[in-house]
Amino acid sequence: MASVTTPQKTASGFKISRRWLPYVLSLPALLVCIGILVPFFTAVVYSFQRYRLSQPWARQFNWGENYLNFLYDPAFWNTLKISLIYAGVTVVLELALGLGIALLLQKRTRINNFVSIMLLMPLMTAPALAALMWKLMTNPGFGILSYLASLVGLQNFRWASSPDTALLTVVLVDIWVYTPFIMILLLAGLRSLPTQPFEAAALDGVPRSFVFFRITLPMLTPYILTATLFRLLDSIQQFDIIYAMTQGGPGNTLTVFQVEAYLNFFQSTNVGRSAALMIILWAITYILSNIFIKNWLRLRERARGEA
Repeated sequence: MASVTTPQKTASGFKISRRWLPYVLSLPALLVCIGILVPFFTAVVYSFQRYRLSQPWARQFNWGENYLNFLYDPAFWNTLKISLIYAGVTVVLELALGLGIALLLQKRTRINNFVSIMLLMPLMTAPALAALMWKLMTNPGFGILSYLASLVGLQNFRWASSPDTALLTVVLVDIWVYTPFIMILLLAGLRSLPTQPFEAAALDGVPRSFVFFRITLPMLTPYILTATLFRLLDSIQQFDIIYAMTQGGPGNTLTVFQVEAYLNFFQSTNVGRSAALMIILWAITYILSNIFIKNWLRLRERARGEA
């Protein structure tokens, strides 16, 4: 029998053939994909050009000269080093704190549920706004944190205005804002774990350290990898907190990729170099995400095999 094409009626009253319905439903996703790919490939084209907004007449393709210049540019290697250090330090500290808080709030009680909701408040604050709030609190003249530091003997602690403590300051802000994100992910993972292994361990009198390292941690590893991936990709692209606190300074202390690209574009008007920096950042995030996803898939297959 020949298939019958039944028209589907939309909310607006138009009739759509079932044959075309999948294409119509996938149209929003296609538009989003185009909206992502067009700027991306535009940046790729710009990264292969010698292009300054202040000298539009000198615009021409240099076929990779922007990338080759990075090999001999100390500023680029400083940017790469600062970006990786910042991402590594923030992710490790936030993962440790988030896991610790999640373990404390693992039991489903009213108090724990209330505390977990209250701990999400920093996550609801815009990162730039949080950075400005911390900038006021660390002000040497009237900041509450500067006052508390003076009480423990740290007189004239310079916080973000000193090259020695600027990284510490922005890391503290990042931890305050994003630790709740990791906490809520790991808390959801802990509460979704099966109870049978833990009940059996309790009946056998197994030590808590053994239960944590041999039962809880292996079962929680997929959630840890997921949380780490999200935070790592976000941290290595950090802009709001660093620029609002220090504008990449003092000097070049905190010129991470996003800040360096921003300064190159809006201050030096060097579009080609700025685009090349962003393409390198994309390549780093692509490699890191692939490594984490492959490990996550491997752990899932192992879990299925053991099951």
